[in-house]
Amino acid sequence: MVAAGSVLAGVGYATLIERNAFVLREVTMPVLAPGSSPLKVLHISDLHMRPQQRLKQAWLRELAAWQPDLVVNTGDNLAHPKAVPAVVQALGDLLSVPGIFVFGSNDYFGPRPKNPLKYLTKPDHRIYGEPLPWQDLRAAFTERGWLDMTHVRRELEVNGVLIAAAGVDDPHLSRDRYETVAGPANPAVDLRLGLTHSPEPRVLDRFAADGYQLVLAGHTHGGQVCLPFYGALVTNCGIDRSRVKGPSRWGANMQLHVSAGIGTSPYAPFRLCCRPEATLLTLVAAPIGGHDAGVRAGQSHPSVSVR
Repeated sequence: MVAAGSVLAGVGYATLIERNAFVLREVTMPVLAPGSSPLKVLHISDLHMRPQQRLKQAWLRELAAWQPDLVVNTGDNLAHPKAVPAVVQALGDLLSVPGIFVFGSNDYFGPRPKNPLKYLTKPDHRIYGEPLPWQDLRAAFTERGWLDMTHVRRELEVNGVLIAAAGVDDPHLSRDRYETVAGPANPAVDLRLGLTHSPEPRVLDRFAADGYQLVLAGHTHGGQVCLPFYGALVTNCGIDRSRVKGPSRWGANMQLHVSAGIGTSPYAPFRLCCRPEATLLTLVAAPIGGHDAGVRAGQSHPSVSVR
């Protein structure tokens, strides 16, 4: 009885409390060219929005108070065919900030019930739901000035920092076509930045080979269910559990940041030891002569206020 009660308490906490305990994390990453000014990048991912999720929408609206220089959205914004207005209204003033994005599987297809054990036994198993209005979401983003990075290379200047960016469609659905953006990134810029929804090693290796300094991704939900002293049970992609969320190194000269994401599937509405989050990345100049400086994780902020 005690064990059953503990399980029920854990499920209740993961479902009712932690999945709504949104947090903003701050991380400093030394990836810019020497002499570059710092750049504040807000990395958001995996909103999995439904129209009636008022608490999540209100928290997202507050993120603009941190005044990022650039917003990077790595996909899975939708979880309902009528969620586009909710996403746009929740992002609010962030859509007036320079932004770039790629989409994920749950921008194209709605969620469907799935046995959670399949993430352990058959991680490559795919179940597609109803088509979602990703074209409407793309139009809403681009009309506000955000740039679609799906199979595109672009150079843009943000707050005096020159960025060469490239992105691919979601590798989780095998939609990535890296050859469309392949080739060495411009070495003369201050930051070479790659975007992908799912951080699949085959894509990360290509970005690294082409000289990108930083790749941003989502998809993993940080494992969504983690155990104390062990961490995530699964990553739902090809990376190892140690890289399931936050910053890490990929290869000799590239950094990776994986967002733990903000939402969950409506059919798996829980998080355990893995709070929903966005990340404010402060990108600073790398030390002259190499990329050996560490990544410094800063504070986490359960609520957002103007500094």
